[in-house]
Amino acid sequence: MSALCTLRRSLVAAVAALVSVLACLPASAQSPAPTRIGVLRLGAPTDPADRAHLAALDAGLREGGYVPGQNVRLEVRYAQGRVDRLPALARQLLALQVTAIVTSNPYTTRAAREVTSTLPIVVALDYETDPVAMRWIAGLPRPGGNLTGIFLDQPEMSGKLLQLLKETVPSLTRVAVLWDETLARAQLDATEAAARATGLVLVPFGVKSADDLEGAFAAAVRERAEGLVVLTSPLLSLNRARISELSLSRRLPGIALFTNFPGVGFLMAYGPDQPDAFRRAGSQYVAPILRGARPGDLPVQRPEKFELVINMRTARALGLTIPAAVSARADRVVR
Repeated sequence: MSALCTLRRSLVAAVAALVSVLACLPASAQSPAPTRIGVLRLGAPTDPADRAHLAALDAGLREGGYVPGQNVRLEVRYAQGRVDRLPALARQLLALQVTAIVTSNPYTTRAAREVTSTLPIVVALDYETDPVAMRWIAGLPRPGGNLTGIFLDQPEMSGKLLQLLKETVPSLTRVAVLWDETLARAQLDATEAAARATGLVLVPFGVKSADDLEGAFAAAVRERAEGLVVLTSPLLSLNRARISELSLSRRLPGIALFTNFPGVGFLMAYGPDQPDAFRRAGSQYVAPILRGARPGDLPVQRPEKFELVINMRTARALGLTIPAAVSARADRVVR
């Protein structure tokens, strides 16, 4: 009996010693810390579009075998609409020793490129930039360097926007084009080329800040514009509600590439499914990079899914009847 008691006491002491040793081990020895992925955002966490993009990025990472909160952790930094804050936020992410940085427009990508030429940069979706012309990459099939991702084919999209607007307003001859002068002219040049091919007269109005919007719309009316194309930029996206209000008050039926414009009162939009692009960024770019792939070996891709969105309330307010051939192709209708 005494031998049994001695054995029991020895086992208890051994277990206590093991517990003590485990308690002294660093947390990393018990479970590896999640890999950190930086996400640089121009907008704000309160923006529904931002929340949808991050949720889609989460879903893409899960498809690629990584679970946010378990084996990966998203370090998101928001500039709250202020471009000047982006370089400091990019440096913050670099200091956190993130494995990659996810961007989604020229401003955030430019800020990331300024702080690193080696850390992988994944562009979830860029509407405005020709990455080869900007010398961000060597070529679409083999980008080289540390940057890759999803970029829009601008010439193709410009022609599609003008075609849809002309189908919706058959009498259209003069079209105002709202564009961001702080970005390259690639989109505007592509739209002007598409207009020449269709016989439409373009009247471009550039803006550099939200304060310029009122004057741009007043000028469009003076120039007898009968419709409006809104090109893409972070500035114009952040001010989509104001642009929608001005378009309605000036009675300019318009089309945009950002598919979230009709949700705040704009007539129509045709463009990439943004959440789908963020999902693909997670599954087809970030996940492979975490497994050891080099960004320079991952081909640049184009968006795969596109949506036509029409706001029927705005159409009625403008006195427009959307042709059946157009409304039948709508993926979403705001009523």
